[in-house]
Amino acid sequence: MERVLGIGGYFLRAADPTALGAWYRDCLGLDTDEYGLCRQQSGPTVFATFDTDTDYFGSRAQQTMLNFRVRDLDAMLAQLRAKGAAVAEETQDMEGVGRFGWVTDPEGNRVELWQPV
Repeated sequence: MERVLGIGGYFLRAADPTALGAWYRDCLGLDTDEYGLCRQQSGPTVFATFDTDTDYFGSRAQQTMLNFRVRDLDAMLAQLRAKGAAVAEETQDMEGVGRFGWVTDPEGNRVELWQPV
């Protein structure tokens, strides 16, 4: 059986794609080229499904949620707050998994930030 090798891309609709791309670059440090290609550090990737009535993604209209691994969650959340981003006040610790925080991008997409253990 053939298998996928990994996540090859994540695509977002946006009213202003250029501005949204700039937000991900300027606020999260996502360094992409003109085609959106970026290189990431190796590490775990989670693929999980959720019930349709979950509130975990924020708005129920949001069908997927992007999760980025970060080195220092507290530093990233402080950086985002300093840039005026909509950062959730709460964080979550999961024993054996890591720490989580959330930010909402300018288009209203909730993004999860994960500091693995």
